[in-house]
Amino acid sequence: MNNNPKKQPETTFISSKHLEIIKVFDKKSDYDIWNAFDKGDEMAFNYIYRTYVKDLFRFSSQYSRDSYLVKDSIQNLFIYLRKKRGSLSKVNNIKGYLFKSIQREIIKNLKTEASVETLEDNIFENHFLIEVSPEVSIIKREVETELKQKVQRGLNQLTTKQRKVILLFYVEELSYKEIANIMNFSEVKTARKIVYRALATLKELIKPTSY
Repeated sequence: MNNNPKKQPETTFISSKHLEIIKVFDKKSDYDIWNAFDKGDEMAFNYIYRTYVKDLFRFSSQYSRDSYLVKDSIQNLFIYLRKKRGSLSKVNNIKGYLFKSIQREIIKNLKTEASVETLEDNIFENHFLIEVSPEVSIIKREVETELKQKVQRGLNQLTTKQRKVILLFYVEELSYKEIANIMNFSEVKTARKIVYRALATLKELIKPTSY
């Protein structure tokens, strides 16, 4: 868990050309792929876009239910990255970098004077909801319908910040360091602490009621 295995692009209905692109970059590190993109490799750009665009849309949709705003923000991000090729910073984890970048783009496009923290605590109170599924490790062995419902209700009672960290850690499989970077924490241990506290709270919320 959280060793940051490279996201595999879905190959259903992908043309043979793009399947070849996947083969070229599939075994390369994020650092090498990003470096190739920064140097102008169009195949690297296509690989990055196809690999992460769905993740970006899912994550961005937690900030806004306006699909047009989300799609425009993602498009603007990739346009900006292409323009900046040749001067981009080094990246060791593409997904984490893109998540942090799209977060800034979405908030900018929401055109609000509120701070990011205020936005997340108020406007986004009902966002960053986590859908319970057997594949998520936190409930992998808890597949009974009744318990799943309790876990779902418990997750929805967590704070916005707790839900966001849980989503990034368990669903998006980012490391504590990457989460701290995305959420602008000054220390990695802050991300770890929020995950631990969220899990402790969740356990209390779903534990059997004593009679």
